[in-house]
Amino acid sequence: MSRNNAASRPTRADQADRHVLYQKAVQAPDFEVEFLDRIFRELRGRKPLSLKEDFCGTAYLSSEWVKSDPERTAVGVDIDADTLAWGRQHNLEAAGSDVASRVTLLEKDVREVTEPRVDIVCAFNFSYCLLEKRDELRHYFEQARASLKDDGLLFLDLFGGTECETEAEEETELEGEGATYIWEQVTFNPIDHHMECAIHFAFDDGSRLDNAFTYAWRLWSIPEIRELLEEAGFAKTRVYWERFEEAEDDSDEMEGTGEYYETEEAENQESWLVYIVAEK
Repeated sequence: MSRNNAASRPTRADQADRHVLYQKAVQAPDFEVEFLDRIFRELRGRKPLSLKEDFCGTAYLSSEWVKSDPERTAVGVDIDADTLAWGRQHNLEAAGSDVASRVTLLEKDVREVTEPRVDIVCAFNFSYCLLEKRDELRHYFEQARASLKDDGLLFLDLFGGTECETEAEEETELEGEGATYIWEQVTFNPIDHHMECAIHFAFDDGSRLDNAFTYAWRLWSIPEIRELLEEAGFAKTRVYWERFEEAEDDSDEMEGTGEYYETEEAENQESWLVYIVAEK
């Protein structure tokens, strides 16, 4: 085969579906469904059935939520029509008519949707951090609270740590994909905590999919989020911190276990991810 023909072949990056890669690299709906279910049962003493996934993107979590129990329903809300259409085709319709019939996707601003009221509202993957002003974020929390049943819970995730205020890259191999997921913290302004981040993918044929996803948001702190939730009318907030243990490679480094426990005190780390749960 001539060199020109080889050069004309599409690369792995050319053929890649960025939504497929994102779901494999970033999302863990099996864990999140189990976490939502466990915490709700512990705090409310019953099985949660209805979910509203704000900033839902491809509605991957919503689809896995309804798969987990035949009684469960979900509403996914996002302003990106193309991403919703991808999720409807690849996550809902691909799962069959039963799953698809129990998930409602709405192309709307999450602050405009308060019906139907649900057991759980969640905003994961730090999506709400794009609301960079206190009034904007407080208003979102007020609307999320209005979306909940009387004993409903709001679930958020948040990241931080000593390395999160620096320009940095972190690479993770995607098993079986011949690809590497690259999280880049592009800029950070210590004055207003505005930061810009990007997701790239590098492939084993040497090609790259740069800026597959880009983000501009505020790096909020845990106390700021809890104070705004209180101002929005939530009765109580809880923080669930990941349990860490020494790595098995004798490097003296600590690594996350994927287990989260409620606490009011923790030792700061280079990087951490927490869940914040707000009770209506």
